[in-house]
Amino acid sequence: MSTKGKKSLVVFSAHSGDFVWRAGGAIATAVAQGHRAHVICLSFGERGESQGLWKQPGMDIETVRAIRREEAQKAADILGASIDFLDLGDYPLSIDDQAFDTIVDLLRAANPDSIMTHVANDPYNRDHNLAHETLLKARMVAQAQGNKTKHPPIGAPQVLMFEPHQSEMCGFVPGLLLDITDVYEKKSAAMNVMSAQSHLIDYYQDLAVRRGVQAVRNGGAKSIRYAEAHQMLFPTVRSAVL
Repeated sequence: MSTKGKKSLVVFSAHSGDFVWRAGGAIATAVAQGHRAHVICLSFGERGESQGLWKQPGMDIETVRAIRREEAQKAADILGASIDFLDLGDYPLSIDDQAFDTIVDLLRAANPDSIMTHVANDPYNRDHNLAHETLLKARMVAQAQGNKTKHPPIGAPQVLMFEPHQSEMCGFVPGLLLDITDVYEKKSAAMNVMSAQSHLIDYYQDLAVRRGVQAVRNGGAKSIRYAEAHQMLFPTVRSAVL
């Protein structure tokens, strides 16, 4: 398949549910517009983010990992994204030198125009903070001309931070209200396969509605019903004010 004219979105997800709840609409939108979307999933969230599974009698960690992987793969397929699983553990997430080098290689292979990841400071989940810092460090290294790998250096992709679970506690200020109305059914379907965290489905459905209302209030089309909030990390460049 030709990639001419296609752009590339990478979603850098600490746990296997994060990309679904927080960036599923962005992924589905990019794919609907003819672009490529790839998820780098650092952990299955098997220890701290699989409450629904650990409540089941006789559950063990390998079964949790397998279920989480299967669910995340199904969600990625629904959204139209490819996905790499690095299986780096959670609570706490641990990224050694070998894993970091793999992340750099994956970034170069994807050659992203934009990257989505977590906020810098989530006081409730420090795995998210490590994912954020690792992404910025890997982005820097992936840009380095003197770092010779199989794939060439990347440019300077924008980094967007997707909305955390409790935004007011994380210093999150939306810079982009993304209309996901046309792809919301896909995001909803992807969320519904994440049985290990099914308690979050209603929360993120309600959040999409609230952000949709805000999108209309901020000048968006009156047809917007659902939206996602994201915060840009780097300045955007324009040739005019209007």
